[in-house]
Amino acid sequence: MDFGLTDEQQMFRQAARDWTTNECPKAWANELERDEERYPFALWDKMTGAGLHGVGIDERYGGQGGDVVMQTILAREMSRTLAGLSWVWGITSFVGAKSIGLYGSEEQKERFLPDVAAGRLRFSIGFTEPGGGTDLLGALRTRASRVDGGWVLRGQKTWCTQAHVADYILVLARTFEPVDRRHEGLTLFLLPTGSDGLSVSLIPKLGQRSMGSCDVGIDDVSVPDDLVLGEPGRAWSHVLGTLNNERILMAAFCCGIIDGVLEDAIGFMHEREAFGRKIGGFQILQHYVADVAMWQRQAWLMTMHAAWLQSHDKACGTESNMAKLVASEYATAAADHGIQILGGMGYSAEMDMQRYWRDARLFRLSPITNEMARNSIAEQLGLPRSF
Repeated sequence: MDFGLTDEQQMFRQAARDWTTNECPKAWANELERDEERYPFALWDKMTGAGLHGVGIDERYGGQGGDVVMQTILAREMSRTLAGLSWVWGITSFVGAKSIGLYGSEEQKERFLPDVAAGRLRFSIGFTEPGGGTDLLGALRTRASRVDGGWVLRGQKTWCTQAHVADYILVLARTFEPVDRRHEGLTLFLLPTGSDGLSVSLIPKLGQRSMGSCDVGIDDVSVPDDLVLGEPGRAWSHVLGTLNNERILMAAFCCGIIDGVLEDAIGFMHEREAFGRKIGGFQILQHYVADVAMWQRQAWLMTMHAAWLQSHDKACGTESNMAKLVASEYATAAADHGIQILGGMGYSAEMDMQRYWRDARLFRLSPITNEMARNSIAEQLGLPRSF
């Protein structure tokens, strides 16, 4: 098993790094992230111009092609400067390249994927409900009723990232009951955000501020049959095919954050003077940097292992959980070390280290809490279900 990159992947990685460095410098990303009321359309447009929305979408639909390994490389390289703002690319990639690309009908692929690849469509995800959190199925109250030619949806969703600027929200709803198991009878809908009965409001939050996370109210919203994604009643089996990809990308985002932390910390240590010399000569700070470098290596190896497995159509549920868990905890710890190395400047909004910490902290909670990931890993090792 060789995780060394091919020549094509190396070239892609260098191109992604050059683009990120030149088009998305850290100071610009820091400025974008400060304004909670302003979505970073300029960043979206730069990604569109570079063709990044097409990565992972088949060329016959206007995409750039590329598998999960290519997506993982891109996610890491962008996050070195953008940190959580990389999700501007990631969320639409998840819905377009993966969800529609995997279980959409041919008509839906031809309808949506060219516009996704060209940056003409934005998506949000509406799975989580108020009071539910990780208990996605147990807390699911959104219902869809069958009517002539379509469905009528009613319910509430929360933490729907960029729903206020999206064209569609991928909504999970219960359509059939009673059922023997709670994962049965669920259906996915591509809900147009301009629909009558839909309301969207922003949620103030710690990190990824300009991305915008939203509460969404769904009050008797009509959705036609051609916006049902996949087979009605079998949404959970469809979703399971994409969750591993989402966790691998989250792990890659965290690897990119660690890259940015390490780069900034070493640069600061070469320049900052205290007690008559450069702080790069202080042993304890060198230990911090060595820790971050080791976390960087470990997180990337686990992320690439999971990506390699998925790219070869091998089971990777446990590996993707492990990669997401380890990378998110290392990224948060690395950013905390970075703040300590920079001292007061690490706490200052002028610098990027505080942004890395705030963005990395979310990935310990989303898309699944690390505690729940540990439960799943333990269950896969033969221990009884604990929840």
